[in-house]
Amino acid sequence: MPSARPPAQSEKSLLAVLGGERRDPVPMWMMRQAGRYLPEYRELRTAKGSFLDLVYDADAAAEITLQPLNRFPELDAAILFSDILIVPFAIGQNLSFIAGEGPRLTPPLINAQLDQLTAYPARLDPIYETVRKVRAALDPAKTLIGFAGSPWTVASYMVAGQGSRDQADARRLAYADAGAFAELIQRIEAVTLDYLSGQIAAGAEALQLFDSWAGSLSPAQFEQWVIAPTARIVASLRTRYPGFPIIGFPKGAGGKLAAYARETGISALGLDETVDPLWAARELPDNLPLQGNLDPLALIAGGDLLDEAVKPILDAFADRPHIYNLGHGISQDTPIAHVERLISLVKGTK
Repeated sequence: MPSARPPAQSEKSLLAVLGGERRDPVPMWMMRQAGRYLPEYRELRTAKGSFLDLVYDADAAAEITLQPLNRFPELDAAILFSDILIVPFAIGQNLSFIAGEGPRLTPPLINAQLDQLTAYPARLDPIYETVRKVRAALDPAKTLIGFAGSPWTVASYMVAGQGSRDQADARRLAYADAGAFAELIQRIEAVTLDYLSGQIAAGAEALQLFDSWAGSLSPAQFEQWVIAPTARIVASLRTRYPGFPIIGFPKGAGGKLAAYARETGISALGLDETVDPLWAARELPDNLPLQGNLDPLALIAGGDLLDEAVKPILDAFADRPHIYNLGHGISQDTPIAHVERLISLVKGTK
């Protein structure tokens, strides 16, 4: 199968960096940049209904995906508006979002068997339609990023039926019945591979794998349930789409980042806000593009505190390919003016 990468890659700053080039000013985007901190998003959410209704309305989801770039044209990428739990929804769990509490998956696999679920792969199709609509409307100078949750993080939700502080239910199952947990990981891998391939076919130009709960695992479990599944997904995608750029984001991995960088085959590594940029620049492969890693709370603080937090990251990564981003998703109470200030600092216009 031919490569899905655009032939004029170097014309897009973010894709050039994912390919190993250094660009100045550095390209930037923000995790969760399409969402509740934007008044235009809140207005559309009120008009359209629930979060899941928005995800499955391709016109609305495309509009939301593009809202940050309409407001902040200096951003270099749009990231698909969707949710990592679309994959378990396609595997056969019921998905709902409870106001003030977050997502729920039923039945939780701590009380049910994987083979009791009935798969609904068509639940992925509306997401591909969103990708097509965004790509058709996107400024040709900007990059469209697709995404999925990594298998460990998705499995932790599927087992517990919701998010948790320490993912104890999933970790206990992985220890108590490694065979059953491996079967779950394999099912997630297979659906995720098809899901990401569908996003690429629809027009995504780069991908990010979110492993939001990677930090709760011991080194051996991290190797088994984070690195190995990620490496298999990356290798399979590259068989289908040679050279396609993939960002890995194992939040909370800390000292395990070096092994993740070496062993997964990712194109770039996303760093959370707890990672010392100087350590990352020194310990991670010189040619590996890095993404991150401003603390989202520093963005909320704004003012001189924000200015002082932005520069050390730029300085630490000044001699390598770098994509500026937050260390995790932008918070809903982030002032718009602070985002504008951040962009001007990164882009050198302030």
